[in-house]
Amino acid sequence: MKDTYRHIGMRQQLIDNLREKGIKEERVLEAMNQIPRHFFMDMAFEEHAYEDKPFSIGEDQTISQPFTVAFQTQLLEVQKRNKILEIGTGSGYQAAVLDKLGGRVFTIERIEKLHIKAKKVFEILGLKRIRPYFRDGHKGLLEMAPYDRILVTAGAPIVPEQLKLQLTIGGILVIPVGGIEGQKMLKILRVSETEFVEETHGNFRFVPFLEGTKSK
Repeated sequence: MKDTYRHIGMRQQLIDNLREKGIKEERVLEAMNQIPRHFFMDMAFEEHAYEDKPFSIGEDQTISQPFTVAFQTQLLEVQKRNKILEIGTGSGYQAAVLDKLGGRVFTIERIEKLHIKAKKVFEILGLKRIRPYFRDGHKGLLEMAPYDRILVTAGAPIVPEQLKLQLTIGGILVIPVGGIEGQKMLKILRVSETEFVEETHGNFRFVPFLEGTKSK
């Protein structure tokens, strides 16, 4: 697979589109502009890789709509050297964006086939700092905690308490919360050992945040 001038041109059009739709954080847009999204998708969808739409990646999962990726990333307020936990590797695209922003990314996927595919794409793109794990994301990644940022890319019925407790003081958790009909995007700031401040940022629709793992 190659990243051609044509792909680069389509990617720039997507970035311009996201800017028009209200994404204001230029660092996020620049990071997304550096990543060949078509590498994270089935070749059958390559022509559609730079449309602002989600697409199937198999296993009843999707690669998120670029606007959603940009929106969640913007809420996360990533700073260089931030230690970031992503729950739901999926295709690996969101983890790549976080890496390009200078984060130290730990990413968890519960479906082994997707975990393996994402690892291969990270290798192809030389994204050696991303650390992928195959396990149940509900429990977070306690052995590497705490984290400056935690991002959940699946719709949870409630906010898992374990994830909140794996944040540093001053850390941010971004998570879509709600039922299968849709979720509210929450941004949660940990202000002390026991105190959290919560903001709501619009309605989205994600695949469900499931417990357990699925081996190939």
